[in-house]
Amino acid sequence: MTRIGFGYDIHTFAQGRPLILGGVCVPFDQGLEGHSDADVLLHAICDALLGAAGLGDIGVHFPDTDTHFHNAQSTKFLEEVFKLLRTYQFQVVNVDSTVVLQGPKIGPYIPRMKETIAQVLKIEISRVSIKATTNEGLGELGKGKGCAAYAVALIQSN
Repeated sequence: MTRIGFGYDIHTFAQGRPLILGGVCVPFDQGLEGHSDADVLLHAICDALLGAAGLGDIGVHFPDTDTHFHNAQSTKFLEEVFKLLRTYQFQVVNVDSTVVLQGPKIGPYIPRMKETIAQVLKIEISRVSIKATTNEGLGELGKGKGCAAYAVALIQSN
Protein backbone atom coordinates (compact mmCIF):
# COMPACT_ATOMS: atom_id res chain seq x y z
CA MET A 1 0.00 0.00 0.00
CA THR A 2 1.31 3.45 -0.91
CA ARG A 3 0.34 6.65 0.85
CA ILE A 4 1.08 10.29 0.17
CA GLY A 5 1.50 13.15 2.64
CA PHE A 6 1.85 16.91 2.41
CA GLY A 7 3.82 19.23 4.69
CA TYR A 8 4.26 22.97 5.06
CA ASP A 9 6.24 25.22 7.39
CA ILE A 10 7.08 28.92 7.62
CA HIS A 11 9.30 30.99 9.90
CA THR A 12 10.37 34.62 10.06
CA PHE A 13 13.98 35.71 9.81
CA ALA A 14 15.77 36.80 12.99
CA GLN A 15 19.17 38.27 13.75
CA GLY A 16 21.73 36.26 15.69
CA ARG A 17 20.68 32.82 14.45
CA PRO A 18 22.25 30.57 11.81
CA LEU A 19 20.20 29.82 8.69
CA ILE A 20 19.69 26.06 8.63
CA LEU A 21 17.90 24.51 5.64
CA GLY A 22 17.80 20.81 4.91
CA GLY A 23 20.24 20.22 7.74
CA VAL A 24 22.82 22.50 6.10
CA CYS A 25 24.08 25.84 7.42
CA VAL A 26 23.61 28.41 4.65
CA PRO A 27 25.73 31.57 5.00
CA PHE A 28 23.42 34.54 5.58
CA ASP A 29 23.19 37.49 7.95
CA GLN A 30 20.01 36.09 9.55
CA GLY A 31 18.55 32.77 10.54
CA LEU A 32 15.02 31.59 11.12
CA GLU A 33 13.19 32.25 14.38
CA GLY A 34 11.89 29.17 16.15
CA HIS A 35 12.02 26.94 19.19
CA SER A 36 14.34 24.44 17.46
CA ASP A 37 16.81 25.33 14.70
CA ALA A 38 13.71 26.36 12.67
CA ASP A 39 14.70 24.32 9.60
CA VAL A 40 11.52 24.88 7.57
CA LEU A 41 12.53 22.35 4.94
CA LEU A 42 13.02 19.46 7.36
CA HIS A 43 9.90 20.47 9.29
CA ALA A 44 7.82 20.34 6.10
CA ILE A 45 9.32 16.96 5.18
CA CYS A 46 8.62 15.60 8.68
CA ASP A 47 5.00 16.73 8.40
CA ALA A 48 4.65 15.17 4.94
CA LEU A 49 6.00 11.83 6.19
CA LEU A 50 3.94 11.86 9.38
CA GLY A 51 0.83 12.83 7.43
CA ALA A 52 1.34 10.03 4.93
CA ALA A 53 1.53 7.54 7.78
CA GLY A 54 -1.46 9.06 9.60
CA LEU A 55 0.71 9.86 12.62
CA GLY A 56 -0.14 13.49 13.29
CA ASP A 57 2.29 16.33 12.75
CA ILE A 58 5.62 17.63 13.96
CA GLY A 59 3.96 19.64 16.75
CA VAL A 60 2.47 16.47 18.22
CA HIS A 61 5.82 14.66 18.31
CA PHE A 62 8.17 17.61 19.03
CA PRO A 63 6.09 20.34 20.72
CA ASP A 64 7.58 23.80 21.06
CA THR A 65 6.38 23.80 24.65
CA ASP A 66 8.92 21.07 25.52
CA THR A 67 12.26 22.56 26.59
CA HIS A 68 13.96 19.33 25.49
CA PHE A 69 13.52 20.51 21.89
CA HIS A 70 14.83 24.06 22.45
CA ASN A 71 17.47 24.75 19.76
CA ALA A 72 17.28 21.09 18.69
CA GLN A 73 18.64 20.08 15.31
CA SER A 74 15.81 19.24 12.95
CA THR A 75 17.86 16.38 11.51
CA LYS A 76 17.15 14.68 14.85
CA PHE A 77 13.42 15.21 14.26
CA LEU A 78 13.72 13.62 10.82
CA GLU A 79 15.66 10.70 12.30
CA GLU A 80 12.90 10.13 14.87
CA VAL A 81 10.19 10.37 12.22
CA PHE A 82 12.09 7.81 10.14
CA LYS A 83 12.29 5.45 13.13
CA LEU A 84 8.57 5.90 13.74
CA LEU A 85 7.80 5.05 10.11
CA ARG A 86 9.88 1.89 10.41
CA THR A 87 8.00 0.95 13.59
CA TYR A 88 4.79 1.09 11.56
CA GLN A 89 6.51 -0.81 8.73
CA PHE A 90 6.63 2.03 6.22
CA GLN A 91 9.49 2.90 3.94
CA VAL A 92 10.03 6.17 2.11
CA VAL A 93 9.64 6.04 -1.66
CA ASN A 94 10.45 9.67 -2.41
CA VAL A 95 10.27 13.26 -1.16
CA ASP A 96 9.63 16.35 -3.29
CA SER A 97 9.97 19.82 -1.78
CA THR A 98 10.07 23.51 -2.55
CA VAL A 99 11.72 26.24 -0.47
CA VAL A 100 10.33 29.76 -0.88
CA LEU A 101 12.56 32.72 0.02
CA GLN A 102 13.77 35.93 -1.60
CA GLY A 103 17.32 35.39 -0.48
CA PRO A 104 19.86 34.06 -0.07
CA LYS A 105 20.25 31.92 -3.18
CA ILE A 106 20.37 28.33 -1.93
CA GLY A 107 21.08 26.51 -5.21
CA PRO A 108 24.73 25.78 -4.34
CA TYR A 109 23.66 24.13 -1.06
CA ILE A 110 20.90 21.92 -2.44
CA PRO A 111 23.18 18.94 -3.24
CA ARG A 112 24.32 18.78 0.41
CA MET A 113 20.72 19.15 1.61
CA LYS A 114 19.64 16.27 -0.63
CA GLU A 115 22.53 14.16 0.61
CA THR A 116 21.66 14.85 4.27
CA ILE A 117 17.98 14.01 3.79
CA ALA A 118 18.68 10.88 1.72
CA GLN A 119 21.16 9.67 4.33
CA VAL A 120 18.68 10.06 7.20
CA LEU A 121 15.82 8.45 5.25
CA LYS A 122 18.09 5.70 3.90
CA ILE A 123 17.08 6.31 0.29
CA GLU A 124 18.98 7.17 -2.88
CA ILE A 125 19.71 10.86 -3.45
CA SER A 126 17.72 10.63 -6.70
CA ARG A 127 14.60 10.10 -4.57
CA VAL A 128 14.96 13.50 -2.90
CA SER A 129 13.95 16.61 -4.81
CA ILE A 130 14.51 20.14 -3.52
CA LYS A 131 13.55 23.17 -5.54
CA ALA A 132 13.95 26.83 -4.63
CA THR A 133 11.88 29.79 -5.70
CA THR A 134 11.13 33.35 -4.69
CA ASN A 135 7.75 34.89 -3.98
CA GLU A 136 8.36 37.39 -6.80
CA GLY A 137 8.37 40.26 -4.31
CA LEU A 138 4.82 39.54 -3.16
CA GLY A 139 3.72 39.38 0.49
CA GLU A 140 5.92 39.01 3.55
CA LEU A 141 8.04 36.26 1.98
CA GLY A 142 8.49 38.44 -1.08
CA LYS A 143 9.75 41.24 1.15
CA GLY A 144 12.41 38.89 2.52
CA LYS A 145 10.89 38.63 5.99
CA GLY A 146 10.90 34.85 6.18
CA CYS A 147 11.15 31.48 4.52
CA ALA A 148 8.60 28.76 3.82
CA ALA A 149 8.81 25.19 2.57
CA TYR A 150 6.36 22.74 1.03
CA ALA A 151 6.92 19.00 0.85
CA VAL A 152 5.19 15.93 -0.51
CA ALA A 153 6.26 12.43 0.48
CA LEU A 154 5.30 9.02 -0.83
CA ILE A 155 5.64 6.05 1.51
CA GLN A 156 4.77 2.40 1.16
CA SER A 157 4.19 -0.40 3.60
CA ASN A 158 6.86 -3.10 3.78
